[in-house]
Amino acid sequence: MPGDTRVNPYPKSGARKQRKLASAAPAPAPAPSGSTVVAQFKSPEGEVSGPPLNLPADVNPEQLALLLNNLLQNEEPLPYAFSVDETEIVRDLHTDIIEGLKRSTEDVITIVYKPEAVFRVRAVNRCTASLAGHTEAILSVCFSPDGTQLATGSGDTTVRVWDLLTETPQFTLEGHKNWVQIVSWSPDCQILASGSMDSTIRLWSPKTGKPLGDALRAHSQCITSIVWEPMHLNINCNRFASASKDGTVRIWDATLRRVLMTLSQHTAPVMCVKWGGDGLLYTASRDKTIKVWDAKDGKLVRSLEGHAHWVNHLALSTDFILRTGPYDHTTRRLTSKEEAHAAAVKRYAEATHQGQQKERLASGSDDFTMFLWEPASSKKPIARMTGHQQLVNHLSFSPDGRLIASASFDKSVKLWDGTDGKFITTLRGHVGAVYQVCWSSDSRQVLSGSRDSTLKAWDLRTKKLKTELPGHSDEVFSVDWSPAGDRVASGGKDRMLKM
Repeated sequence: MPGDTRVNPYPKSGARKQRKLASAAPAPAPAPSGSTVVAQFKSPEGEVSGPPLNLPADVNPEQLALLLNNLLQNEEPLPYAFSVDETEIVRDLHTDIIEGLKRSTEDVITIVYKPEAVFRVRAVNRCTASLAGHTEAILSVCFSPDGTQLATGSGDTTVRVWDLLTETPQFTLEGHKNWVQIVSWSPDCQILASGSMDSTIRLWSPKTGKPLGDALRAHSQCITSIVWEPMHLNINCNRFASASKDGTVRIWDATLRRVLMTLSQHTAPVMCVKWGGDGLLYTASRDKTIKVWDAKDGKLVRSLEGHAHWVNHLALSTDFILRTGPYDHTTRRLTSKEEAHAAAVKRYAEATHQGQQKERLASGSDDFTMFLWEPASSKKPIARMTGHQQLVNHLSFSPDGRLIASASFDKSVKLWDGTDGKFITTLRGHVGAVYQVCWSSDSRQVLSGSRDSTLKAWDLRTKKLKTELPGHSDEVFSVDWSPAGDRVASGGKDRMLKM
């Protein structure tokens, strides 16, 4: 018919999508002026702080922090993060909670506050040094607890120690006959231990670059993990434990250079060993179990079962504090052993709230799941954490023990609550398997290294990618963030150490 315009009853799908989105996402309305909300502050432990308060509905996190610092009568104002029903208040109370969670302004709203680190770690944004030297892939990268030196173990059978102030190679430690799988610093930074595929462990002095005696031979197969006794338990820092594919764990005295105990109840290779802050040893094995031992006499305390496949990695909620011992972000010099020991004891007591907070253990496995345990009190897990689509390769607790990051071969990093194991979010962006994750010392950023040759730093407030660090020309096997937070090191298949 002439004159009438035909309307296409099937609009283009793009237009339909846009119309749908426009109707679905109205901008949140601003809070009506003068509207108020009754709110109650609560600590993460569940203690009520102060009376219920009548707050303006559009109060933002900065104003809440000001109010809370006054309520708690803090001499110095501390930074806090606020959340309601596990939703963080980012913009203001009205936008995120009343509109976002559809809460009524009539209800009393419980605001949970969590203290954050007082210092901030600067974002990593560029590569300051690419250090060649290794002639094969770099398998292990580890900063010293005081953050002044860096050790790398490589497939070329050497260990190298690098000076961080000048970013130059300091020593090359030769002696192993096969790949160096693991390097580990003693808590007082006086000894560096390295474990190799040649089934020996060697001890070195990182200050002179000289070997301390000959190789330690006791294991019959490749060394998979080495961990030192935390400084607050032992002022001399001379005991360490090693795990091997021969299924045993051995506790050594580094000064006497001999095995003190052999723990052999696993029926398959032991992949990871951790020395807890309360004097327990945790070992994860390919026999699908995690065993808890008393480090004093080597007794088996309990066996944690639940995984359906090999257990790859363990992480402790106290890992960061055990690793750094007496050294904090102020990098002050400690003059004597006694002073360092006292500082380590004090920091550990503060981190565990004078022993009230029990140490938690997270385990990741080839069965795609993770478990959260409280091994000191029970052999039942607190939570089973599912969601990864491929094996879980590496886990890491945030330095404040509140969050867990997990790296998986499904190309994602997932974040979990460190107290009850609840899933928080997935950080996607890598296009290859993620090998390792580590945290900045203020618990505000996560760094992941992947098969896709990049490192990615993630911001925890926005749960988004903060910076991408390309530069490696092949897979990145190992990443570490220095305890002082000033630099990141990574090593991989391209034989380059990057900072």
